[in-house]
Amino acid sequence: MLLIPSKLGLAAATAAILWLTCSLSVSLMPRAMMLMSGHMVHSELSDFAWTLSASGVSVGLIAWSAVAGISAWLLGLIYNRLISQQLASNA
Repeated sequence: MLLIPSKLGLAAATAAILWLTCSLSVSLMPRAMMLMSGHMVHSELSDFAWTLSASGVSVGLIAWSAVAGISAWLLGLIYNRLISQQLASNA
């Protein structure tokens, strides 16, 4: 089964939903999100503060969506090449 890299990339670009959810969570619960972030990176982040602006959210939204989409597209291309080589060697 081959993947359609462009469709996979488009599906992965739904990372925008995750980014917006995270940004909203930081906005509504900054202390809890800082604590959770610290646990995720095994660090004490309580001395830090969030910097959350409309432009930061917008740039992050575009950047993370693009990175996720391009990464998934590339993954699809690599997968298809590997599976095609395997099918050719089995024939």
